[in-house]
Parts: sequence; structure tokens; C-alpha cells
Amino acid sequence: MFHLIPKPLHQIALRTAYVLRNRWRLIRKSPVEGVSVIGRDFDGQILLVRHSYGPPAWYFPGGGLKRGETAEAAAKRELLEETGCDIDGLRLVGLLEEELSGAPHTAHIFEGVVDDMPKPDGREIIEARFFPTHSLPEPLGEQTRTRLKLWQARKS
Repeated sequence: MFHLIPKPLHQIALRTAYVLRNRWRLIRKSPVEGVSVIGRDFDGQILLVRHSYGPPAWYFPGGGLKRGETAEAAAKRELLEETGCDIDGLRLVGLLEEELSGAPHTAHIFEGVVDDMPKPDGREIIEARFFPTHSLPEPLGEQTRTRLKLWQARKS
């Protein structure tokens, strides 16, 4: 249904929702759970996305868990929604306890292999690309840096 809304209008709605959601979290301070997906291609490059809302930085695909949804199901859903890609060998890398928009947040960090080329919808995600780990784009979001450190530490 959202595809019927013109892209510029949809992006305005996403930016407005982003601001309102952050303010709501700051007021409510209710714990939230989310996922981030570190998708690798066969060459070991990692998949990053840029959103049409929020800070202009690169992030791992991800988002919040829906009511009753498992973290693994949310990871697969978010990756598919944001990039049009499926993932093989999805496994949990770790959990991060952090603060997001002034509220407690548990981030489930997953990794796996993505063998498709990402296709951003131009609405929520304006760019999605694979990057070699030694040549990541700037600016990287602070959350992206934290998740990347957790992922790299588990490989050591």
C-alpha cells in the first residue's frame, strides 16, 4: 500500500515519524528491542545502508521487533524490507545493551551471507551497497561502529 504514496511524500512521512518516535521513547523510556544485520557477500564485503531520514550516515540494515516476533525473524524481515535481499547462515553474533533515543535498547546483532545485489526502495533506504571492511564509507553511524567492533571481536 505504501508504494501508492509518491516517494517524496513518503520520505516526509518517514522523517516526521522518526522525530515523533524518538520523542515518544524519550518521554516513555520503555525498553525496546531491535536487530542489526551484518550481511557479507562472498568476497567478505559488508552491506551498509543509508536512510532517507535521521542522521546522514551509513548503518547496518535493521529495525525493531514486532510484537511476538523473534529476533531472527525480525532480522530476516528487516533485511528483505530494506534491501530486497535474503540471507543464508544467519546466526546471532551478540547482544548490545544501549540507550536509543533516551530509552533502554537491546540490539540483537546477526551475521550471514547475502548473495543478492541490494535494491533499495528509494523511500526508506536511499542507498545500499557492499563495502570492503578496510575501506568503509564515511560517515559511519556511531551504532554502526559499535556493532562492527562487536562483530570483529568475535572473529579474533
